[in-house]
Amino acid sequence: MSRAASIIAVLRAAWHWLRAPAWLALGFGLGFGLPYGLYLDGLVRARFAEYAFDQPSRVFARPLPLAAGAPLGAEALLLELSAARYRAVDSPPMAPGTYRRQGARFEIATRAFRGAQGPVPARRLVVQLAGGRIRGVTDADTGKPAVGAFLDPARIATLYGPRQVERRFLPASEVNPLLVAALQAVEDRDFKDHIGIDFSAILRAAWANLVAGEVVQGGSTLTQQLVRNIFLDRSQTLARKANEAALAILIEARYSKARILEAYLNEVYLGQQGGQAVHGVAAASEFWFGRELDDLAVHEVALLVGLIQGPSLHDPRRFPERAKARRDVALRAMRDTGLISDTDRAVASRAPLGVTAAGALPRNRYPAFLELVRAQLARDFPDSVLAVRGLSVLTTLAPASQQLAEAAVAERLKALGKRGEGLQAAVVVTDSRSGAVQAVVGGRDPAQPGFNRALAAARPIGSLVKPFVYLVALAQPERWSLMSPLEDRAVALRQPNGKVWTPVNNDGLEHGSVALVDALARSYNLATVNLGLALDVGKVARVLQALIPGLEAKALPSLLLGAVDLSPFQVAQAYQYLAADGHPTPLYALEAVLDADGKPLSRYVQKPAAGDLVEAARLVTFALQEAARRGTASALVGLGLGELDAAGKTGTSNDQRDSWFAGYTGSHLAVVWLGRDDNRETGLYGATGAMRVWAALMAKLPTEPLRPDFRADPVLAWVDPQTQVATDPDCTGARQLPFIRGYEPLDYSGCGLGDWFDRDREVRDDEEPRRRRSLLDWFGGR
Repeated sequence: MSRAASIIAVLRAAWHWLRAPAWLALGFGLGFGLPYGLYLDGLVRARFAEYAFDQPSRVFARPLPLAAGAPLGAEALLLELSAARYRAVDSPPMAPGTYRRQGARFEIATRAFRGAQGPVPARRLVVQLAGGRIRGVTDADTGKPAVGAFLDPARIATLYGPRQVERRFLPASEVNPLLVAALQAVEDRDFKDHIGIDFSAILRAAWANLVAGEVVQGGSTLTQQLVRNIFLDRSQTLARKANEAALAILIEARYSKARILEAYLNEVYLGQQGGQAVHGVAAASEFWFGRELDDLAVHEVALLVGLIQGPSLHDPRRFPERAKARRDVALRAMRDTGLISDTDRAVASRAPLGVTAAGALPRNRYPAFLELVRAQLARDFPDSVLAVRGLSVLTTLAPASQQLAEAAVAERLKALGKRGEGLQAAVVVTDSRSGAVQAVVGGRDPAQPGFNRALAAARPIGSLVKPFVYLVALAQPERWSLMSPLEDRAVALRQPNGKVWTPVNNDGLEHGSVALVDALARSYNLATVNLGLALDVGKVARVLQALIPGLEAKALPSLLLGAVDLSPFQVAQAYQYLAADGHPTPLYALEAVLDADGKPLSRYVQKPAAGDLVEAARLVTFALQEAARRGTASALVGLGLGELDAAGKTGTSNDQRDSWFAGYTGSHLAVVWLGRDDNRETGLYGATGAMRVWAALMAKLPTEPLRPDFRADPVLAWVDPQTQVATDPDCTGARQLPFIRGYEPLDYSGCGLGDWFDRDREVRDDEEPRRRRSLLDWFGGR
């Protein structure tokens, strides 16, 4: 028998025994394998083709302008740098996100960012401080003055959906090429050639692991790893392995290598912070290094790629030695594939890990402020959109203002000792010119979310209402001026319930006839009530309602002494009118919202409206400055804040249940409240409680002195308080006060000369009608 015939005979014999299993296998393949393959193919088409990377929206503080002459001290600048996760270095800073301090000289390598007005490039700056101000800002590379320089904004919160996945999508074409090449060198060298599974890689990994005595290399392709992340669980069963291989082959058959690589780069798991999982290389670069991918050095790229094998096992913050060893494995792979030289590998191997001290994934660093942001965002963006579209929410928060406000609350409550136990606090800080909200403190523990007293605690405001009573009067210059005499005498009024209301002064005394400016500066209750009754309480109520949207103020005489419940935020909105020089200025916490590509979707900055009562508001401001110089807030001078020449008003509710202070400088308004949630007595007046918190804040906050403009209107004039007529500066008792132009005293009396005469007065044709326009015409009718 020939050899061929023998083989045929053997095959026939084998077929006799194998034909049944063969037919069964074919039947199984056609009956199960083919349908299951079609099912997997449908799964790939349904899930991978339309696979969308949910990206949480990120909330940012405002960028810090760096301009010569601006108020800024070293402490505040360090707070801003820390909030933005800048890393101090000993040598000149080159990598974005680093800085070096040499006394009052700061060298800063800023990061690029997208602001409301467009992209801002990274720069290397030298900032010189002196006397609480920026003396100069120069470009570190050219030595020339730097114009339009900013410190990039701190990320203050992340708006997640049900799954707290941190991701920032990047097209593969925008990913650092070195990182892409290193990824393939370490994880999948034959990525460009295999069909989804790579048998040679499996054998190579097995040999490498055997030689090393530990797992140093994996056999799974990038496609298989992607399948595990998207489709499968982490179980180690044969069925899962078979599914993984089948799905990898199907994905490779249907999609390009570029599409697969892009999906991998944005899906790979690279870290964890609490309940927040970090996916994708862009988010991981920010999480571990606080910088963009393009800014990473060779040793940092190697560490990031090395972490793919096990971010928790090789966590560089918890296990630096493990992380360094894993980085060295990646560096060797990069050298072996020609990505770097042996010299480069040696230098990178000696470099520090370079990770930031803490993960840069703030979920909610400032909960009270974020509540305000969410409330304003909700008008345009539902939570379902914020959770997945990767928006950039640009806010007005100033990290230094926020942290200094929190520190002031903690410091003063601690200083109160036992009186401070159980005491709560709230603070609102704004830009006095624009109305941008810079800080919100909602309680004594500002890091804890919960009841936000700054927004939701409506409490009696006491004497904080008085400036608006005087505003109504001073807006009628034909009747009232700062020198107008007021009667600080007892009054008894019968209430609708039959009871008689008899207000008293805080000192229990009557002060007779007092100048209007002094009545406000010293917060005399009786003078204020008598003035308010002469004006009409209804006018005061309408003014408050015009300034505070949604307020319903009852026009009762008790309103004149603060019988109205307001939150600190509402008080800030009212005082913003005075701080903004008599311009209606809505408070806002949002500047803009950008889409994932950095294009503006919404802008929120509002310009202050034209002010018709600028002059009257300036007179009120002057009276509140007098309160800080020699009135109820005069302790500010003793606390070292006299140079600010701030305007401020204390407030205390009945039985000292609430301690208030509202004050503003040339650049900041801050409202402070202290009280108890159970409404028990605090034992504090406005001047002994809330004002001390305000002072502690302003002592460290870089801010401008308050300098009202009295050059044109109002105008300053020297007057004799006794006779209410103009006089000379060197006359005994003479006071210099501002008057609305055209209503300054006309009569004149020199020092003891007895010569009275009437000055000529020039009045513009349009002056009198303008002056006689009443406050209620401006604030919504009579």
